[in-house]
Amino acid sequence: MQVILAGPAGSESSTTTAGGMLGRSDTHPTQGASVPDFNQTIIDEFRAHGGTVTTAGFGRHLVLLHHVGAKSGTERVTPVMGLPDGTDTWLVAASKAGAPDNPDWYHNLLAHPDVDIETPDDGTVPVHATDLTGAERDAAWARFTRHSSGFADYERRTTRTIPVLALRRRGAAG
Repeated sequence: MQVILAGPAGSESSTTTAGGMLGRSDTHPTQGASVPDFNQTIIDEFRAHGGTVTTAGFGRHLVLLHHVGAKSGTERVTPVMGLPDGTDTWLVAASKAGAPDNPDWYHNLLAHPDVDIETPDDGTVPVHATDLTGAERDAAWARFTRHSSGFADYERRTTRTIPVLALRRRGAAG
């Protein structure tokens, strides 16, 4: 199976900084590396150090999202901020750095919601993605803006409501 490293904000031309998913460029703004190279660095570091990523100050706040292209059927891996919500759920925000459109991985999860994530504490976990709405989405989004002011910046940059998804462990009660 072919695996493509997608940009952390959902496109192969996105970049990442310590505050979360920022900007759109073919190179990382602080390191000059191409985005696929930067993503591979993040993925390699995540896997080599049990989920801890010191590059760009991510720490243990990322998950590696395995998703399948809605149209292509190609498996992709995208590093994204993943906030634990209890023991069996992780929240991810489709911020795409405040771009006017949602990241590709968001559309992929809507089309194929049963995916795997690699987590710092639980290893590879099969999850089901649910697009949060209303008060549940708003409460989850508030957690992102409290975690990193970069997310509030993304919200100011766009007119769209930034989606938040819950990735719930498949087979978990509830």
